[in-house]
Amino acid sequence: MTASHLVVYCTCPDQATAEALAGELVTARLAACVNIGPVTSVYSWQGQREQDAEVLLIIKTRQDRFPALEQRIRERHPYEVPEIIALPIVAGGADYLRWIDDNVGENP
Repeated sequence: MTASHLVVYCTCPDQATAEALAGELVTARLAACVNIGPVTSVYSWQGQREQDAEVLLIIKTRQDRFPALEQRIRERHPYEVPEIIALPIVAGGADYLRWIDDNVGENP
């Protein structure tokens, strides 16, 4: 089991924003991989029920990189309150988790 690896969810308003943010996170070694896919979000905002097409980022990273990853998302994200939810990876393939370790962190 491992709690040092995370999956982070972040929704974006459109594909272009999602791709730009994902690319930046990987280039900065804040994420090893980011999956991008369409979702429909139903939520409450300022007392109103809303429904929007959004693009979901599924970000694979390490716990120690989360503060910098969160900061980067907040700096670049167009939403007033961006979704940034981190879930621990409690189990995973050893090779895949090692790959995350090799691709997240300070530049070699």
